[in-house]
Amino acid sequence: MAKITREEVLKLAALSKIDILDTEIESILKQLQDVLSYAQRVREIAGGLPGEASIVAKAMPDMKSEAWDVKIASNKNVNVFREDVIQRTDCKEILDQAPESQDNFFVVPKIIENK
Repeated sequence: MAKITREEVLKLAALSKIDILDTEIESILKQLQDVLSYAQRVREIAGGLPGEASIVAKAMPDMKSEAWDVKIASNKNVNVFREDVIQRTDCKEILDQAPESQDNFFVVPKIIENK
């Protein structure tokens, strides 16, 4: 795994618009290296698992090329696209269930007053 350099820490700080002191650089460098080492270890473990995690690890072999290129694939938040289908409904049927309605609209209590 590639090591993070002092220059990369300074560049990351500049991109993040974070002011760091010279005395903090070594500590931040160590923390970032620990995070990337942990992410690499997770990737190695996932590569040995059956199923989707193994497939993802094998499908992305170029992840080792850059220290900042740590990616974790998940199907947890995947958008599912489908056609919008317009369905006509009878508004009278819906409005009949409301306590009060007027001209195809629900009547609700006033909550904002004009001053």
